[in-house]
Amino acid sequence: MNTLVTWIIALAVAVSSLLAGRSLLHYFQLESYQFAGYFRTLRRNWKRAVLPGVIMAVYLTLLLLIHRSVDRFIEPDSLLRILPALGALALAALGGMWCSSILQVKKAKKPFVVTMRVKRTYIVSGIVFTLLLAAVGFLLAGEEPKLYVLGLFPLLLPLWIALGGLCAWPVEKAVSEMYFRDAQKKLAARPDLIKIGITGSYGKTSVKFILGAILQEKFQVLVTPSSFNTPMGVTRIIREKLMPAHQVFVAEMGARHVGDIRELCRLVHPHHGVLTSVGPQHLDTFHTIERIKSTKYELMDAIPDGGCCFFPDDGAICRELFDRTRKTKRLCALHGADDADVWASDVTVSPAGSAFTLHTMNDEIRCETKLLGEHNIQNILLAATVALHLGMTLRQVARGIACIMPVEHRLQLIPSAGVTIIDDAFNSNPNGAKAALKVLKEFSGRRIIITPGMVELGEGEEAFNHDFGLYMAECVDVAILVGRRHTEPIARGLREGGFPEADLHVVSSLDEAAALLRQLGHAGDVALFENDLPDNYSEN
Repeated sequence: MNTLVTWIIALAVAVSSLLAGRSLLHYFQLESYQFAGYFRTLRRNWKRAVLPGVIMAVYLTLLLLIHRSVDRFIEPDSLLRILPALGALALAALGGMWCSSILQVKKAKKPFVVTMRVKRTYIVSGIVFTLLLAAVGFLLAGEEPKLYVLGLFPLLLPLWIALGGLCAWPVEKAVSEMYFRDAQKKLAARPDLIKIGITGSYGKTSVKFILGAILQEKFQVLVTPSSFNTPMGVTRIIREKLMPAHQVFVAEMGARHVGDIRELCRLVHPHHGVLTSVGPQHLDTFHTIERIKSTKYELMDAIPDGGCCFFPDDGAICRELFDRTRKTKRLCALHGADDADVWASDVTVSPAGSAFTLHTMNDEIRCETKLLGEHNIQNILLAATVALHLGMTLRQVARGIACIMPVEHRLQLIPSAGVTIIDDAFNSNPNGAKAALKVLKEFSGRRIIITPGMVELGEGEEAFNHDFGLYMAECVDVAILVGRRHTEPIARGLREGGFPEADLHVVSSLDEAAALLRQLGHAGDVALFENDLPDNYSEN
């Protein structure tokens, strides 16, 4: 009977710890189940990281002490000993759910999703924790059981969640490889399908949707939705969405580590590769620009004979990579270049959109788009270069350009009778933030920015945010900074740029920023929402 009671108590602690650790598993999910990112998040949010474990350790220790007090009045070999243990199991589970409910982020920007992977992690973790706790329980058991000591288990809950993820990894690897191979077979059965890979430090999602809109003028196109740019995300789209009628498949390829693009190319085997940019994005995981550059170029390394590599002439790394490429290649340039295949002239940008003349070696056509900003013309040129290479006419391309709709949360203009909103909240990087400020500067009326700054820029993050503030001082009239600690470099840059202290406001959350905007804003003002940090970067 002692053995059965020990197993029940071990299960009680394991289950309640897993339930209480929901917020920690959420961090793990937000970091794409990468252990390095998970531990960085724990360091940034150490109070939130330790609180579930401390609460549960106190609760479980008290609960197990009560169980011990009740259990000692029951005969050692009596079946009745199961009842207090089962009661402890029920109360422990309820305690775990209560702890989870009071600590979860109420308005999460990216809520915790109980996917099949999460379910498998819960199951594997539950088994591992129960075995571990039972082993400790048997070691502690003597004439007088000391199972209440197991209540201290949650004190190391952040590490136990990582251990559960580690133990579940072989299962996930086997499952993902099964789906991966199924998607590979589905693509291999379609030799007629034109497959295009798009990567870059930034701009890849915008270029993907722009290219999809243009290609729709001639082809049936499947574009990976939203930011589905990981091996499992792309695998899911291939397995669930690819139909026999599709003629072109456009896959966005994201990367946070060396080899990520190579893995996606192993899945898709793209015929053509598009590089949108190379810059200091995800420096916290890549550490150097050189590693970012080599990772992005993994796409071009995978392009077979007969395929084509597409580059923008940025006057920097993309141009360097174009020059070194020996495969079939195409170059586009915003302001013209001697060897560009596609370029633009007579560019006009306004709060209503943009217009430009699209040139090829043999012809030209005037184009108009609803997209804001000169940088989006560069994105359009890159997509147009691909479309022309695939046999589309200039007239078809121009029609496609006119049909491009702003991508949600990427310089999306939201007109209003009051304050006009420019929603650029999806993410931010040094180039994108500067481009967004240029767009804001084009508007008349009072210009307001709401931003928490930029993240994932490694050791240079503070300097990048400082420069962001310095440039911001030239473009905005009111600055609302979200997060007192992280935005300090931006505030310093604003002050160095001569920005009036009275127009600089620092708040703790996006809700506070929105409330302040309602208080300060007037009809005719324009407000730019630049970036919205994920929950694992929250300072609350």
